[in-house]
Amino acid sequence: MTYQALHGYYLEDLSVGMSEVYSKTVTEADIQAFAELSGDTNPVHLDEHFAAGSPFKGRIAHGMLGASLLSTVFGTKLPGPGCIYVSQDLRFKAPVRIGDTVIAKVSIVEIIAEKRRVKFACECRVGDTVVIDGEATLMVSRRAK
Repeated sequence: MTYQALHGYYLEDLSVGMSEVYSKTVTEADIQAFAELSGDTNPVHLDEHFAAGSPFKGRIAHGMLGASLLSTVFGTKLPGPGCIYVSQDLRFKAPVRIGDTVIAKVSIVEIIAEKRRVKFACECRVGDTVVIDGEATLMVSRRAK
């Protein structure tokens, strides 16, 4: 497979309003792997007894585990392979727990063609509850002339 075949959308292919989603059910193994990979071993994520005494009354997934699903959408769907993260602003609004299915959605809100930047609204939901929201800016390649 060539590099060209792996490339996602080019700047010229994008328009305001385009959106994509990715869905993932969070498992015990996901939380363990994320703790190992990130080094974030906060017991609110890993120890039920400790977490029972937290404001959440039980274990929760790492906030950045949920947020990483936004990166999944960007890197695989919209704009897809070849895009580069420039910035991300996040607000963590509610916890994600083992067994929750997180739906990450990104939507284009602005295209700044002269700078090859695309701004996105970002949201993660569990059911009807927004658990994470924010904005992201990505750099997107132009089509070769």
